[in-house]
Amino acid sequence: MRTADPSVPATVCCAPPAGAPLGADAATTLAQALRAIADPNRLRLLSIIGHHDGGEACVCDLTEPLGLSQPTVSHHLKILVDAGLLTRDKRGVWAYYTVVPGALDGIAAALGSVQAR
Repeated sequence: MRTADPSVPATVCCAPPAGAPLGADAATTLAQALRAIADPNRLRLLSIIGHHDGGEACVCDLTEPLGLSQPTVSHHLKILVDAGLLTRDKRGVWAYYTVVPGALDGIAAALGSVQAR
């Protein structure tokens, strides 16, 4: 930005970025994960599964703590699986879910890299 006085040096109005901003693909992936966890029931599912014995839970173990029907819980679980936050392992008629190691760390890291200046 130039001043009216030519004896005053020109200054830059903005500092250059301190780090690399999110790229389009990374922003899309992060947005999908954030949409998936932006629901109280899904956050509770992640917590329940993560704290369950062995770090995995059967869908039959998840309906009662949430007070939701099995189809509703399955819908929420599908969204979390599609977002890459849970894995699903089908055993007979039951499905078992596990939190993907590091998936939540990736969200925290991406958000932690955005700093107010």
